[in-house]
Amino acid sequence: MQGAMEDFLRALRAADVKVSPVEAIDAHLTVATVGFADRELFKDALCATLAKTAAEVTRFDETFETFFARETFQLEPPPPPGEDGEPEGMPPEVEASELAQMLLNGDVSALAQAMEAAAERAQVSSIRLSTQRSRLTRRMMEEMGLSEIEQIIAAAKKLEDARSQALVARLESGKKALTEEAQRFVDRQHELYAAESGKNLREELLARKALNAEGGIDPADLVMMQALVKKMAKRLADRYSRRRSKAQLGHLDVRRTLRKSMAYGGMPFDIIWKTKKVEKPNIVAICDVSKSVAAAAQFLLTFLYSLNEVVDRMDAFAFSGRMISVNDLMDDNKVETAILEVLKKIGFQQTDYGKSLEDFCDLHLDQIDRHTTVIFLGDARSNYADPRIDLFATIQKRCRAMIWLNPEPESYWGQGDSVMHRYERFCHVAKPCNTLGQLERIIEDVLRTYIPH
Repeated sequence: MQGAMEDFLRALRAADVKVSPVEAIDAHLTVATVGFADRELFKDALCATLAKTAAEVTRFDETFETFFARETFQLEPPPPPGEDGEPEGMPPEVEASELAQMLLNGDVSALAQAMEAAAERAQVSSIRLSTQRSRLTRRMMEEMGLSEIEQIIAAAKKLEDARSQALVARLESGKKALTEEAQRFVDRQHELYAAESGKNLREELLARKALNAEGGIDPADLVMMQALVKKMAKRLADRYSRRRSKAQLGHLDVRRTLRKSMAYGGMPFDIIWKTKKVEKPNIVAICDVSKSVAAAAQFLLTFLYSLNEVVDRMDAFAFSGRMISVNDLMDDNKVETAILEVLKKIGFQQTDYGKSLEDFCDLHLDQIDRHTTVIFLGDARSNYADPRIDLFATIQKRCRAMIWLNPEPESYWGQGDSVMHRYERFCHVAKPCNTLGQLERIIEDVLRTYIPH
């Protein structure tokens, strides 16, 4: 049963129920304590051990029912035994095939056990793609002895007597039932171990999809990408939701060490090292929502506003021709709805970086201090207007870190009306950011630690 428990834990992980090695050990100890006789007690004990949230309880229940579901084989009952004590039509060659005997005798328990053993030998639980189902079904049936059944049927068809034809009919009926049950078995394995793999593969592809791709983003992909952004944000929030302290090994904290040693007559038994607090960041996001950058801005704002557990303060501004604060819209509406309202209000206009920076410095410059990380998203294409580098430098001097995310490749910077090379001089970090994967990595860098001023 240990192998089955390990497969069950793997199925739970595939269903996004987090099971750590310690929890896996607890699960085995729980099973050893409660046993398998009472199904409900067994299920409840494992659920209490492994599921931590209401969502995980739901996924646990679904996985448990699927993993331990066993349907009864639908086989025709065997005919009455003949004078020799064996069913009519049992030729000697059938005696050598265990599978043939199980099918002819209607031994559903033995068939179920044989299928479980064959599935283990065929490594059906390693299924990853739906296209593997037919091949694994055939491999599992071969492990059970399907080739022997097919040889017996082929040999019996060459004989024209009634007994041989009855044997063929019964074996073909049993083979059909066996195939149907094998297909259901493999389908359950796919649902347990591979149902999420296709979705995960699609998410990996979408994480690398260009946000400003020609033709925009397909609506179906857009919905999935929005869910992916929230999933990424939740993953980062779980990782960085607590304030942390980082020890500076080798840097003695003399004052705290002396204070601690007073309890020991001045002897420094406890050495205390200096530590550096890694605080939750204050973020000001300034997003270009012109046509070329609107998609990237939408996902950046969705990402940042999904990090409410990690960020101490989050202020968002959007601009195209002029700059406005979008905090109220984001607070009063769902993120997706608020972003659409922002795009309707000022999006898709001709970009004027200089005028937008003037608006920000006139109305919102006081929101920048030495604790603030400014994330600027834009392609830095000023349409040949004055980019007001002086105002950008003023913002940079007041903030703790200035990070510029540019949806365009770095080879485009400085070409045409791009003034990215002029803004770049005042940025602590300036990186291309045109996919969700790049966005996640950059935001994680911001959360991990502040970049020194």
